[in-house]
Amino acid sequence: MIEILSRTIKDRQVISLIHKYLRAGAIVDRKFEETTEGLAQGGNLSPLCSNIMLNELDKELERRGIRFVRYADDMMLFAQTKRSANRIMEHILPYIEGKLKLRVNRDKTSVAYIGRIKFLGYGFYPSKQGIKLRVHRKTVARMKDRIKKITARNSGISYEKLKLNLKQYVIGWVNYYKLADMKSLLTRIDEWLRRRLRSFIWKRWKKIKTRYRMLRRLGYNYHNAIKYANTRKGYWQVASSQILSCSITDNRLRESGYLFFTDYYKTVCV
Repeated sequence: MIEILSRTIKDRQVISLIHKYLRAGAIVDRKFEETTEGLAQGGNLSPLCSNIMLNELDKELERRGIRFVRYADDMMLFAQTKRSANRIMEHILPYIEGKLKLRVNRDKTSVAYIGRIKFLGYGFYPSKQGIKLRVHRKTVARMKDRIKKITARNSGISYEKLKLNLKQYVIGWVNYYKLADMKSLLTRIDEWLRRRLRSFIWKRWKKIKTRYRMLRRLGYNYHNAIKYANTRKGYWQVASSQILSCSITDNRLRESGYLFFTDYYKTVCV
């Protein structure tokens, strides 16, 4: 890296300072370890140093006319055929490991059809307009796991805290994945999310007396309120039954301050 920086930085004192930083060592488990090669991860300058090195790879790929996309040290190279892809890998890996002296994670390096690739949480699929983005199934699974934690019935958090946590997660998640085609996905996710919210609320109405009072407040007559308040159905069953779907409607949840994926997606992807 010093050699690369020396091409543009002519001040020897600056180069010397960078060299000292690279060889400064690190404290690991309260013990000092010398830095003989590479750079300790987690340092403030680690991402910058990584990009300085990988910028050389970018220029080499451009020189060879290879199409690629890179984010930090995650990269995809594109080819028309599997044969071309194998040939590219045969030439580029020696350049990375030999010329740049960087290690390649062979477990994550492979030649594959783009429809099977996961990159930065995105998946890909072919269409008449070309290759398009979608949210990868593993990303969806992680998202649902996160929502389960936010809406856990035994969490003990207040309604306001639940709304805030959900809102923050929805906004962050949609803003990151808004480049993907996901209208139908978000519709299904929202249906599932609303069922979880109704289940959360029903659990909070723990006592029959409380359930009766709240159902009456939501418009049920005396007979139905008594009947539904005494139901023996489980929380998840009640959440999808007419007991709550007809009283805690989608619009009522919105008016109460709950933000859903589809609603926010429409505001950022017009």
